[in-house]
Amino acid sequence: MSAGAVGRAYPRMEGPEKVTGTARYAVEYPVDGVTYGWAVPAAVVRGRITRVDAEPALALPGVLAVLHHGNAPRLAPGPEPDLWLLQEPVVSYRGQLIAVVVATSLEAAREGARLVRIDYDAGPHSTVLTADHPGLYRPDHVNPSYPTDTAEGDFDAGYAAAPVRVDATYRTPAYHNNPMEPHATTAQWHGERLLVHDSNQGAAPVQAALAELFEMPREAVRVITEHVGGGFGSKGYAKAAVVLAALAARHVDRPVRLALTRQQLFGPIGYRTPTIQRVRLAADTDGRLTAICHDAISQTSTLREFAEQTAVYTRSMYAAPHRRTTHRLVRLDVPTPFWMRAPGECPGAYALESAMDELAIAVGIDPVELRIRNDPAVDPELGRPFTSRNLVACLREGAQRFGWADRDPTPRARRDGRWLIGTGVAGASYPARSHAAAAAATARSDGGFLVRIDATDIGTGARTALWQVAADALGVPPERVEIRIGDSDLPAAGVAGGSMGTASWSWAVIRACDALREKLRDAPEGVQADGEVTAEVNTADEVGAQPALPRYAYGAHFVEVRVDADTGEVRVNRLLGVFAPGRVVNPTTARSQLIGGMTMGISMALHEEGLLDERYGDWVNHDLATYHITGCADVERIEAHWIDEQDAELNPAGVKGIGEIGIVGAAAAIANAVHHATGVRIRDLPIRLDKLIGLSPLA
Repeated sequence: MSAGAVGRAYPRMEGPEKVTGTARYAVEYPVDGVTYGWAVPAAVVRGRITRVDAEPALALPGVLAVLHHGNAPRLAPGPEPDLWLLQEPVVSYRGQLIAVVVATSLEAAREGARLVRIDYDAGPHSTVLTADHPGLYRPDHVNPSYPTDTAEGDFDAGYAAAPVRVDATYRTPAYHNNPMEPHATTAQWHGERLLVHDSNQGAAPVQAALAELFEMPREAVRVITEHVGGGFGSKGYAKAAVVLAALAARHVDRPVRLALTRQQLFGPIGYRTPTIQRVRLAADTDGRLTAICHDAISQTSTLREFAEQTAVYTRSMYAAPHRRTTHRLVRLDVPTPFWMRAPGECPGAYALESAMDELAIAVGIDPVELRIRNDPAVDPELGRPFTSRNLVACLREGAQRFGWADRDPTPRARRDGRWLIGTGVAGASYPARSHAAAAAATARSDGGFLVRIDATDIGTGARTALWQVAADALGVPPERVEIRIGDSDLPAAGVAGGSMGTASWSWAVIRACDALREKLRDAPEGVQADGEVTAEVNTADEVGAQPALPRYAYGAHFVEVRVDADTGEVRVNRLLGVFAPGRVVNPTTARSQLIGGMTMGISMALHEEGLLDERYGDWVNHDLATYHITGCADVERIEAHWIDEQDAELNPAGVKGIGEIGIVGAAAAIANAVHHATGVRIRDLPIRLDKLIGLSPLA
């Protein structure tokens, strides 16, 4: 691939459409005869529906139908019971979507949903995760397919023999995805064909799920996702909105638009599971780790198992001869957890990187130096060299940019009036994966080029990055290239998730463009004047042939906080990150992604917390007025930098992915900085002022 467009800071191609409001999202496409759906949530935690009284709703002008388990079109049972909606009178958790009102106006649908009367036979329930829950069990694997437990050496003996030890338990609450665009769908049937404009992170898995549920050929389902207003993992696969809209559209034989409310996003779409994590570290007096153990407990639903890979982060981050990681799970009467930005690595890094800070204090070694001393030469699990590992480079450059050398390690040593000042650091890593994808490249008779791939831009700038990659692969100015994405009729590609979108899609785009250039070289002279020339490829064989080598992106977060000695209020003065993400295709969109992840890390550390009322089995703060997230005023100074990294063992574009690495470790760095400022260690997120005041007087 020749140099040119890749590496240049282009603005997002679709930027003008988005800022002028002409970009169409899932429920904004013009459709004749459209109707509106409004979902009805269950009002009990666990039980059975005994009666649905739809008459008050149906009597309302404009209401066309009330769908529920007694009258909804039948679906085929599939591997995802969360999607088998309106099929039986069973309630598995409070907030489960159990009915849909369809009306000619949004207002009528909403009022109709309020008027539906549902009776239940409620049963006992269990909704709270505890470390001693009697239902704890060992799952067969953790997301997506990692071994549940691992062990190397003899942890118990190694830990007992060490002169320096840390044994701490860290807790994270439930976190909720809140993309700007809610889960939303416009569904319409054309005979036995289904067309949905849906907000998701990948059209292909949504197409497959709908085809299976409605027992249709995949090619009879078309899913369009041209613009998506965020996902953060929650839209990785088909969710309730698209199934309910398709059911309702079939029932009323008219197009249906359905968008979940903000309150309905707190549950049925998934969330990051709460975790209880015990981390034990042992080291010699020089700070070299001799034993590591990370035990993680999380929850899933009674409907389906989802086991967050919380302790997987610890398996490859730092070296020690004796290691053990475990995961335990409990089924509760709650919604099924799901992906949220950096699932597993994000909460796992909070625990391990906090424990590393505690170990640095116990040994009396600078926390940056401690991490450098324990940087492994080979992957501790696989025993193989990393394709590239630049954690140490990130730590050193970050320390230099941040001014870490001037730090006094003594807690509470710095003060500015009533503010206590502290600094903290944490490492970060995230797997660099690729999946198979297909793409097509066409040479047009006018000298332009069209590249087609069913990639999904969820606001990350993927469309622009692929346009840049295609231009360089074709060896032409980017202005001659048109890119089309976000439609299941295009060559199939995987989801925008796991930081592998650009890595996977660019692979297919480069190979399609290479194939087109070969085709044009071999074609008779003048063939373009007679029509278009197209080459289409699928990278499945090439991706599948990659050797099993440890591939990771790395990073380091440096934080300065101030804490009010009277009130315990915490403010982040500075957050600086340095990352090793492989080749950066577009510095503008890359910096945006990294800063976005770091900002979510601030939110995780200081604000976000799903508060569940055990009596009602529901989150009581299920809106953005009471579920607090980081706002602009909370981000005073934030910087994202990266090192120049070349890794030939990744993919043709040399990229690792940047969507997740920005959030991994950020919360730990903030927690470590708060401890440095106050001398108070918070191991239970978020770091609220009442916890700081409650644990120790700050003044």
